[in-house]
Amino acid sequence: MRKLKVTELNRISVEEFKEAQKLPLVVVLDNVRSVYNVGSVFRTCDAFRIESIYLCGISAQPPQIELHKTALGAEFTVDWKYFKDTRDAVNSLQSQGYVVYSVEQAEGSIMLQDLELDKTQKYAIVMGHEVKGVQQEVVDMCDGCIEIPQYGTKHSLNVSVTTGIVIWDLFKKLRKP
Repeated sequence: MRKLKVTELNRISVEEFKEAQKLPLVVVLDNVRSVYNVGSVFRTCDAFRIESIYLCGISAQPPQIELHKTALGAEFTVDWKYFKDTRDAVNSLQSQGYVVYSVEQAEGSIMLQDLELDKTQKYAIVMGHEVKGVQQEVVDMCDGCIEIPQYGTKHSLNVSVTTGIVIWDLFKKLRKP
């Protein structure tokens, strides 16, 4: 088996990405403090053609050299908006008809593998601060919580890893053949 060269991957251009159909999913970062985690989320969102990222509170915003190190240019392809308060981002999404889920360990959360989605609906996921998670006030506003089952000794995953896992699962459930 031979590894493919970058030139053989046939990636689309930035212009083609901007025009391409996107997955009806917005990723909301609720006070994600690490600029490297934010950059990683941009890169994952580019890979799966996510509609947009909403950066909230202390979450880093482009342009930043450190963000670019992990985003590798995805900050130029993926649309993004900044909100000082995550609650304003959630209100905006819900007023536009999005179903908004917090990704959080909570009473009554839906395990990711059990989540059923409607391919005609638009969705948003709220990802929380690396230590504190999604703010309780934001959890309270959301339409539900999604949880990734975990079987080890730790009670959480890195926010960029969590985002990648959730996006991959939602991509499989929402993409139209």
